[in-house]
Amino acid sequence: MPILDVELVAEVVPAGAAQALADAVGAVFGTPAGETWVRLRALAPAAYAESAGGGQPDTRPVFVTVTRRHLPARPALVQEIAALTHAIAGVVCRPPEQVHIEYAPPAAGRVAFGGKLVE
Repeated sequence: MPILDVELVAEVVPAGAAQALADAVGAVFGTPAGETWVRLRALAPAAYAESAGGGQPDTRPVFVTVTRRHLPARPALVQEIAALTHAIAGVVCRPPEQVHIEYAPPAAGRVAFGGKLVE
């Protein structure tokens, strides 16, 4: 049930990118069809800035929030982050250094689907 919220600093979301991301990250998680969800949004470059004018004008980061039922142990999490970073970077044609991943608290006991609490 991994859910990824992906915010791409770009004028528009490239056609087919959401499905390509879902397929790529689903492979990283090893989930069956339909069990990895991706919500992809564009963040206009004019709506993104770095403090003190940092970054280059062509800096176009990707911000990702991952929600999982349970978080893996740290060694597995480190491997997962590396695999996700490269999978996402490849799909959106950005260098891995521009992909920033945040993990939400585990979904178990706090997220519901169709009125049923995730256990």
